[in-house]
Amino acid sequence: MSQAQEPTATPSPFVQISRADWAALASSTELPLTQEEIAQIRGLGDFLDIDEIRDVYLPLSRLLNLYVAETQRLHSVTSGFLGERAKRTPFVIGVAGSVAVGKSTVARVLRELLARWEGTPNVALVTTDGFLYPNAELEARGIMHRKGFPESYDRLALLKFVADIKSGVASVSAPVYSHLYYDIMPGERTIVESPDVLIVEGLNVLQQPSPGAALALSDYFDFKIYVDAAAGDIKEWFINRFKKLRESAFTNPQSYFHRYSQVEFDTALARANEIWDTINLPNLIDNILPTRSRATLVLNKGAQHTVESVLLRKV
Repeated sequence: MSQAQEPTATPSPFVQISRADWAALASSTELPLTQEEIAQIRGLGDFLDIDEIRDVYLPLSRLLNLYVAETQRLHSVTSGFLGERAKRTPFVIGVAGSVAVGKSTVARVLRELLARWEGTPNVALVTTDGFLYPNAELEARGIMHRKGFPESYDRLALLKFVADIKSGVASVSAPVYSHLYYDIMPGERTIVESPDVLIVEGLNVLQQPSPGAALALSDYFDFKIYVDAAAGDIKEWFINRFKKLRESAFTNPQSYFHRYSQVEFDTALARANEIWDTINLPNLIDNILPTRSRATLVLNKGAQHTVESVLLRKV
């Protein structure tokens, strides 16, 4: 691609592609989603319209579709070389990024688009929230204030879940997390049955192996996506989302955050800023942002919450 450029003069494993050039890669592909479907996919506070789908996510879904086909072909060839009977294995995609950067919306868009491509009708989406330790366990460990940090997850259970999917186990289940109750729901499970594609979305899914571990979760990923933006912009999106939740979900008396709908606006806003400054920002700087270099593809968002450029790994 003649107009693709290195993102900086510093040696980089990525090639940088402008939004216009990226959009041109799927210019002849028909958009499969309606306005109503896009509205259902869009997360609270996220920006998503037909142009964003057409320019950014349609080319990405086509690229992923090509990766799936080539990965399956390579697996079949390798199995034949080894004298084994080829067995279709799920293609696993990891989607990482900060709180409020829009990674959940990215994951949902890709699920809908990939399910419409030939060869990948069964696309499952699992968030790592389900593998957070229950609040009672976090309290017992003294790390409730670090919810969302790597140590707050049952990483062995998450690793086993993805390993089972990747190895072809017919039916695998994951715990269910409720954002309303801000906790794991006892006895509830999400069942995943032999998907063509599994999308795993979460804050820390691209991390290196934990100390003493032989494998990282991302070792099971066939494609890794990092959703990136300036920290100042992400904070603004987080605060704006908090304001909207205060007027909607938080008004439910059963909500874990119901108290923020009952206090003065300035008090609630001060608490939102404190949460960002003492929890979300340190987690971003210390744990999430360092994994960006491990991605296959980086979506760079600007201040308007729209993707402005794409970094694609070339080596």
